[in-house]
Amino acid sequence: MRFDTVIQNGMVLDGSGGPRFKGDVGMKDGIITEIGRLSGANAKSTIDAEGLVVAPGFIDLHTHYDAQLFWDPYCSISSWHGITTVVIGNCGFGFAPVAPESRERAMLSMTRVEAIPLVSMQQGMPWDWESFPEYLDSVERTKKAMNIVPYVPLSPLMISVMGYEGAKSGKKPSSLEHSEMCRLLEESLDAGACGWSAQRLPPSGPGGTQLDFDGTAMPTDIMHNETALEFAKILGKRNAGHIQTTIITGDPVADQRHMEELALVSGRPVIFNVVQATDTKPHIHRRTLAWLDSCRKRGIRVYGQGLTTDAGYAFTLADWNLFDECAAWREATVGTKQERLVKLGDMNRRQSLRDQVPGFVTGPFENIVLTDPKKEENLQWKDHTIGLIAEKTGKHLVDAMLDIAVSEDLETEFFSMPPNCKIEYLKEIVDDPYVLFGVSDGGAHTKFLTAGGYPTETINKIVKEHQMISLEEVHWRLSCLPAQLAGCPERGVIKLGAPADVIVYDYENLKVLPPEIEFDLPGGEWRRVQRASGYKYIFINGQMTIKDDKEINEYPGKLLRKK
Repeated sequence: MRFDTVIQNGMVLDGSGGPRFKGDVGMKDGIITEIGRLSGANAKSTIDAEGLVVAPGFIDLHTHYDAQLFWDPYCSISSWHGITTVVIGNCGFGFAPVAPESRERAMLSMTRVEAIPLVSMQQGMPWDWESFPEYLDSVERTKKAMNIVPYVPLSPLMISVMGYEGAKSGKKPSSLEHSEMCRLLEESLDAGACGWSAQRLPPSGPGGTQLDFDGTAMPTDIMHNETALEFAKILGKRNAGHIQTTIITGDPVADQRHMEELALVSGRPVIFNVVQATDTKPHIHRRTLAWLDSCRKRGIRVYGQGLTTDAGYAFTLADWNLFDECAAWREATVGTKQERLVKLGDMNRRQSLRDQVPGFVTGPFENIVLTDPKKEENLQWKDHTIGLIAEKTGKHLVDAMLDIAVSEDLETEFFSMPPNCKIEYLKEIVDDPYVLFGVSDGGAHTKFLTAGGYPTETINKIVKEHQMISLEEVHWRLSCLPAQLAGCPERGVIKLGAPADVIVYDYENLKVLPPEIEFDLPGGEWRRVQRASGYKYIFINGQMTIKDDKEINEYPGKLLRKK
């Protein structure tokens, strides 16, 4: 047959930003082979897409599915919301290179810095690798319903050369250590990595919210600029790859200069995380947008990863770790649940917690909402903000929260909207056509966050509800732009010869469904999820993976090695 599948009568938005058109898309052997008016008689199967949108699959540049992909071939939540390619290894965190004796320690780090349950990693990962190339071989062997693009995460690379103590000491690597780390980076790039990543959030700065399991800095948090530049030179020498980084040292001008230097030294794209509006501090995102515009005008390849979702955080203090920018809270929330309970209930510690009220991730502390009290005497506070509870009880904000949480063994559930709720500020970010939508953090913060549905949310909120941009532009920014930055220019578009990553959805009825709790992780662990409604068909490399919003247990995903 001439085609494996023909999608007929759909409204095609090809991801290029060009105008939509009514037409058919033919696929054969995983490739888009014809576009236009096609006969179904020449196809093994046909799909009638009358009244539906046909578009390229979405590409998510910021995920942490490095572990989850081994037990969840669909990389959900992302796959449920039209994402067909994800980039893993973000923020400098991952599982290779890791020696066998360091595996447990590597997993412990991820229990806090990305909040992935330890037992799920212990039971769900095959650990049939040591080096980064061997890790990629394991990913390739694993069945996948998602395309995977890997960064080289710098933290395990630094640890493998300098040891844990050396990598976490903050000392500058020796010339021999720099040389060996660069050799390992080149080896990893030769194996197919798309570039390298590093989170740089030193605990001494205002953004130190993602730390090691013991509350100390991750290696990249205290990495020297000179080391980052050595790694940038490798990409420049190869004229390939890109960089993902976030840096908040407390000196934004110096941070921006460093990212510009990374881009100039490497000659490659640098994706900066994140461009986020804070309702109480709009000057921050405006300053960032002005800087990105200046980079663009000067030809410096720095791009902003936006935080455009309003997924929010649902959490209990039994697990929550994103108050780490405050030393007192960091110390109080390290350890087992019982250790946390004792520390948070210790009145001798309370003054230090009152003195350091957190808010970097959640926004104003007083706006956190108590959503699910466990004891009858606390039901009166259901759906109250911490600020209102404090006002009614005459307590300090911190005591208002902790007295209830401690009385309920830290099982009280709270919810915090992100600090970027004002639509007019979101529009200022959306108005920059080169800011990426997101961030999903897929595979991480599994008990707090369900931001993997950001493509669906973006179409509904930014296009349909507020009409900030056209449907043509949103598909370019959800597919084609991230594909270009990830080094996958053949993807993210519907064009002849492109891989057939295609979604078919009902624009009028597309929805993000309410949050749920699923006990579907290895070891009986649970996570929060939000499913989608309206995705009629999703194809990856020409093969259907989702029909009517349901997984159909087909695994045509690929490891997309960069050469």
